[in-house]
Amino acid sequence: PTEFDLRRKNAQFANAVRSGKKAVKPSHQEMLAKRSPINLWALGVILFVVIGGVLFELARLLFL
Repeated sequence: PTEFDLRRKNAQFANAVRSGKKAVKPSHQEMLAKRSPINLWALGVILFVVIGGVLFELARLLFL
C-alpha cells in the first residue's frame, strides 16, 4: 500500500471510532488509564499485613 492509502485508511478508522464504533484494540492511553497504580502482588502483601495485624490485635485484646 502507498502512503496515500495508509493515510486514507487511518482517517476512515479514526472517523469510525469518533462516531461511536469501538476500536479493535484499545489505545495505549486507555490501557494506562485503566491500569492500577499498584501491582496485584503488592496489594496482596499489604492486605495480608493489615488483616493479619487486625487479627493479632483482636486476639491480644480478647485473650490477654
